Amino acid sequence: MSDCVLSIDCGTQSLRALVFNAQGELLARRKIEYEPYFSVQPGWAEQDPEIWWQALLSAVRGLLEAAPEMEKRIVGLALTTQRDSMICVDQNGRVVRPATLWLDSRKAVPPWRPDPFTGLALGLVGMSEAVVKTQEAGRCSWLMQNEPDNWQRTYKYVQVSGFLTARLTGEYRDSVASQIGHLPFDYKHQRWATARQRNAKMFPVDPAKLPELVPAGQELGRLTNEAAAACGLPAGLPVFAAGSDKGCETLGMGVLDESTASLSFGTTATIQTTSRRYLEPLRFMPSYPAALPGHWNPEVEIFRGYWMITWFKNQFAYQEVLEANAKNIVPEMALNQLLESTPPGGHGLVMQPYWTAGLKHPAAKGAIIGFGDVHERAHLYRAIIEGLAFGLKDGLHSIQKVSRKQIHELAVSGGASQSDQICQISADIFNLPLYRGATYETSGLGAAMCAAAGLGWYASVEDAARAMSRRSTCFEPRREPAVLYKQLYTRVYSKMYKALSPLYEEIREITNYPEKPGRITK
Repeated sequence: MSDCVLSIDCGTQSLRALVFNAQGELLARRKIEYEPYFSVQPGWAEQDPEIWWQALLSAVRGLLEAAPEMEKRIVGLALTTQRDSMICVDQNGRVVRPATLWLDSRKAVPPWRPDPFTGLALGLVGMSEAVVKTQEAGRCSWLMQNEPDNWQRTYKYVQVSGFLTARLTGEYRDSVASQIGHLPFDYKHQRWATARQRNAKMFPVDPAKLPELVPAGQELGRLTNEAAAACGLPAGLPVFAAGSDKGCETLGMGVLDESTASLSFGTTATIQTTSRRYLEPLRFMPSYPAALPGHWNPEVEIFRGYWMITWFKNQFAYQEVLEANAKNIVPEMALNQLLESTPPGGHGLVMQPYWTAGLKHPAAKGAIIGFGDVHERAHLYRAIIEGLAFGLKDGLHSIQKVSRKQIHELAVSGGASQSDQICQISADIFNLPLYRGATYETSGLGAAMCAAAGLGWYASVEDAARAMSRRSTCFEPRREPAVLYKQLYTRVYSKMYKALSPLYEEIREITNYPEKPGRITK
């Protein structure tokens, strides 16, 4: 029987090999964990790409050892990986230097400065600093400026997906839907930018160093003899283009148009929808290419979003973490008791989740207001969960404003989505039904949909998504909490940034945190 596809989901902290059938059911799984990064200087986040390759080989071999029948059932493979983690390889396919991860905060000298007219336009919409910071974050520019010998040796400059594709197939090809990051990519037309376009000037990578782009659902290449022998799969197995982890999550949850939004409760919290139109929910911040060909994923993110749960665990929840480890459950489930012991609104404790400032609000800081003698750590945890949902609701409004379409329901994935209480609070705050997928591995499922379309099981990626997306629990908003949250959002949360912004600017001026652009770290 040949009726399954293999998805490789390479994240920041682990890689998973996943087998799905044509109905979207998860049949086998193998996970390999590793340290997320190493840092040789403050603010740097690097990783040896060989760790990802060896993790892929170990995961596939381990999966086949545990389920040997899968070797004959797997007829295609697709990759989904973390975004904006870049790798330099030489002409022989060897890694030139450690990969620079999306978490890396070193700064380059901006290579492009806008002409007076463009500079004025950027200033009028409050994006001048964002353009400078975006260029400073371009690790390609940093490498050119600080490691010119390594850059000279670089034959190809690729995402994690492009690196693993080359190791599997020998081809420097990658999915259109994986090109999300500090790259000379034309998001509106979903292709590499031409020399005259702004992104080519901001991130001046020689086009010869970039991989060939392939739409999601089409073949990238075939498994080489060497790769097949290393992982235990048959040589010639087709490898299909999929997309980034967030994009594949959105596809895997069956979010195919602007009527539904996908919430990702991960390290970076995001809200995305899928659109046939190119939209910018935040001015000059692009929509990303979707794993559904010819579509985009308008997105608003909260950087270090549900990482704040980790922050809370480390600071205040040692006992619950021990309990979760003993029960082999995620800590969010052990922390549910803190949510159950506090009322909606947490007796007026409200949190603004800018633990790390974003490009739109470069001076922003996190804030919690409304403390009183009734408040304990359980209220603090609730305020974090509610504040993240309020922040994502801001994103929903931004997307609806530019799309001029109403979002009627929500789909949720990511680690924190395993908590029923977090899902219910989110449904109440959005005042929309929220559903959770039948599998937690939604990124892998989205990649499997692309492979299923490429194999001809379905006429298109969209048809594959409609057939393979599977819902489980639906959380309906509750009337009384929804009314309370609406008042807190409109009368308090939505006014917090404007009220506190002058103080954030003063703190930044005094402490230089968050650091202003122009102070370059080598």
